[in-house]
Amino acid sequence: MRTRLVLTAAGTVLALAAAGPVAAAPSPPPAPTPQLTDQAVQKAVDRLPQYIAQTMRSTGVPGLSVAVVHRDKVVYLKGFGVRRTGQTGAVGPDTVFQIASLSKPVSSTVVAGTLKDPSGFDSRTELPGFALKDPWVTRHVTTADLFSHRSGLPDHAGDLLEDLGYDQAYILDHLRLEPLSPFRASYAYTNFGFTAAAEAVARAHGTSWQKLASDTLFKPAGMTRTSTEFSAFAHAPDHAATHVKNPDGTWSPRYVRDPDAQAPAGGVSSTATDMARWMRLQLGDGTLDGKRIIPSAPLQRTYLPEIVSQDANATGRPTFYGLGWNVTYDDAGRLRLSHSGAFDLGANTNVTLLPLEQLGIVVLTNGAPVGLADAVALDFCDTAEHGKPTTDWLPLTSALYAKLDQGDRSKTDYAHPPANARPARADSAYTGTYDNPYYGRLTVAAGPGGKGLTLSLGPKPLRFPLTHYDGDTFSFVTAGENAVGRTGVTFSDGTVRIEYLDENHLGTFTRQ
Repeated sequence: MRTRLVLTAAGTVLALAAAGPVAAAPSPPPAPTPQLTDQAVQKAVDRLPQYIAQTMRSTGVPGLSVAVVHRDKVVYLKGFGVRRTGQTGAVGPDTVFQIASLSKPVSSTVVAGTLKDPSGFDSRTELPGFALKDPWVTRHVTTADLFSHRSGLPDHAGDLLEDLGYDQAYILDHLRLEPLSPFRASYAYTNFGFTAAAEAVARAHGTSWQKLASDTLFKPAGMTRTSTEFSAFAHAPDHAATHVKNPDGTWSPRYVRDPDAQAPAGGVSSTATDMARWMRLQLGDGTLDGKRIIPSAPLQRTYLPEIVSQDANATGRPTFYGLGWNVTYDDAGRLRLSHSGAFDLGANTNVTLLPLEQLGIVVLTNGAPVGLADAVALDFCDTAEHGKPTTDWLPLTSALYAKLDQGDRSKTDYAHPPANARPARADSAYTGTYDNPYYGRLTVAAGPGGKGLTLSLGPKPLRFPLTHYDGDTFSFVTAGENAVGRTGVTFSDGTVRIEYLDENHLGTFTRQ
């Protein structure tokens, strides 16, 4: 019978159920060992061209660039398709892509490069204009809390402000109005919480985030075509335009996504060549070409689970979030690091690393997320580990993105008013200026030529024609990265509520 020791309030130790000999502590399980041979990796590499061509045909995504590294060598590097539909420019290894949220593990690498030891991630986030709703949380929230999305901020807090055209300073200043869930006990993915922490680190070093990233990582690692500034991407001669899918199934570069407001979280642009160097640095424990770029211990800290992000994934194992990384372990105890990036306005990316196997793959695409980048990475790793894919990954990843897209849409079909819809009041009952402490000013005015109503939002502002639905309820078609189709606009007693802005009860405006 095993002895259990209990420390009493008086500080003495009692031995409970101590009859019989004390059992020896169990031996720790053996450390996981590498399992992939060069031949297994080569088989997965050999499958890549055919699989990429097949999935690009089935999805229609215009362009893709991929890099694979193994044992500190780039074993595959190639571009597919075109940079922009309707033009002949081909995608190559040096084509610059927006990498969206794949920026997060790049940014945590930057911060690791500024630290002497891992505890630096536990420094309090201090940034002028940034606060959270609970003053105690504001005084205690750290880089690690914000980089692992456990600050209590709601999911994607601040993103809708960015869609309306507000700048970074305004958005970070208004996070204080967001409701909080339990601190360090709840996970919710927040681009602007992550951004606040990174900007605070840059300020503590007396520089901008853009310069800190360049001086700490991009220049030392030889990532010559990587930047955190949208202008660098837009002006690169060899860059991939972002594309969205049209109703007829074709793809068009209809939108431009400027993510400067959330640069640390989603604003990096890079190439397969540069990302291969970054993967080699990650798998080399912070060294590259024999040179120490990032200190080992702070870099290793980014790989540690900080919070459960998903109770169980497709394999039944929990998924964790580290510092800018999705963190999982397989049945053999091997660590897997990954992150996806997605702009609904036209980009999808994925990086997956198996550190013990010294293996990594990065996939960059110039199409809105339909699961292609993730499927290529999953199929590659599956083939390397099992000799062949264990499932058809593209339908699974495609369905996941489709579910995420539909989950944000209104349950009301505003495009089809009820047959017995009540008439609206006179336009003058709705026109005027309304205010909201979070979203700012809203104006309702007569539409072009005095016909109908137009709603204006944001600092520019953005103008949306209103369509009558029923009684005092109208609708408009949302725009931007977080567009959700038609959303409701309901007038009541001197207020107007915008449905898609009101998920956290911040979307009611009061007439001035």
